[in-house]
Amino acid sequence: MPLNDIRKKIDAIDSQLIQILNEQANNPSDHAAFVESEVRSKLNSISDGRIPEDSIFFIYREIISAGLGITNESKLSKLVQLLNDRADCVHIVGEIKKKEGLQIYAPEREESLLRKLSSMSDGVISEKSIRAIYREIMSAALALEDDLKIAYLGPEGTWTHQAAISKFGHSVEYLPQANFSDVFECVNHGDASYGVVPIENSTEGAVSHTLDLFVDSPLKICAQILMRIENGLMADIDRDAIKTLYSHPQVFGQCKNWILENLPHADQVEVSSTTKAACIAKEKAGEGAAAMGGPLAAEMYGLTMLESGVQDNSNNTTRFLVIGEKTCPPTGDDRTSLLFSVKDEPGSLVKALQTFEAQSINMSKIESRPSKQREWEYYFYVDVSAHAEDVNVVKALEELKKHCSMIKILGSYQDIKISNTTN
Repeated sequence: MPLNDIRKKIDAIDSQLIQILNEQANNPSDHAAFVESEVRSKLNSISDGRIPEDSIFFIYREIISAGLGITNESKLSKLVQLLNDRADCVHIVGEIKKKEGLQIYAPEREESLLRKLSSMSDGVISEKSIRAIYREIMSAALALEDDLKIAYLGPEGTWTHQAAISKFGHSVEYLPQANFSDVFECVNHGDASYGVVPIENSTEGAVSHTLDLFVDSPLKICAQILMRIENGLMADIDRDAIKTLYSHPQVFGQCKNWILENLPHADQVEVSSTTKAACIAKEKAGEGAAAMGGPLAAEMYGLTMLESGVQDNSNNTTRFLVIGEKTCPPTGDDRTSLLFSVKDEPGSLVKALQTFEAQSINMSKIESRPSKQREWEYYFYVDVSAHAEDVNVVKALEELKKHCSMIKILGSYQDIKISNTTN
């Protein structure tokens, strides 16, 4: 069967799935409670094994989180059957893609699908919930189509881990790496399909380690993730028993005013990650230990989130990049990242930047970094609001060559402006 026909079949299944979810949203009396052991048992008795048990559970957990849990067994069976039928179609798509040498994961198609599904719900279900549910449906599909592995800056439970899950879901395999360089190497050597690294924070600025690694790496940017950073206070003790706070220094900086107002007498101990902080809070609870960080770290160590959203800036967002072997085709709403170094001539930088203005290309970001090859020589990292294949960008790059000693396109990818959630 042709690829387009299979995709039409998947679209029809998605339409039925959205219809079931809309019916649940309009029938609050049929909403099921969440007891993990009971949910797993019920789902396992219904599913025929075409989708792994854990994947079915991850999908249904998001359905329940959206307040759409199903008590009607016939309706639940229909939901699981549709998910299994979708998995069959996805498997066929994967086989066709492999035969034709196409990439299994297509981030530009993923975002287009999510937007279409959200519109199909007609506002009955929030876009946030649709995205969370389908993140897990597509994660199960990726796991079935290909043995997808995602490298990220570890350890487990960090915001980079959370960002990776928000993009790829729980069904794929994650490979925590000790540092930024290891993430790049893991993908470059084929040990992981993609990598996830932070590139900038809305309050702290650019992540210089990531910028520097692009100079010599052959990897491309194929997607971005915007993650709203909401730090919280977590502990295994009551709030009034807290004597010492553990966290990463950046988190302490982001929550400085809140700590002064709410826990002014608590000692602050800096550690290497929020995951490490959560581990210490669990081990030293009897000594009055607590941690500050994200919900994933709290979940991993069985800590209670005593208060959420304690960062001083409520608009604290980190942008992460997904890196892989190939970049993405144009979508009509793209961003291109590139780096260049200018010739050692008067006015070179001004002339280089004017090439984008001349083609009416918006430059949304520029950062400079030392080249580390010669004193006072710099690389410039630029983001523009267009795709590298757009005619005006091609013309600008041709002109840019006249003023630069080196130009490197890091990748073009969809310019997503929606922050992912932390659930």
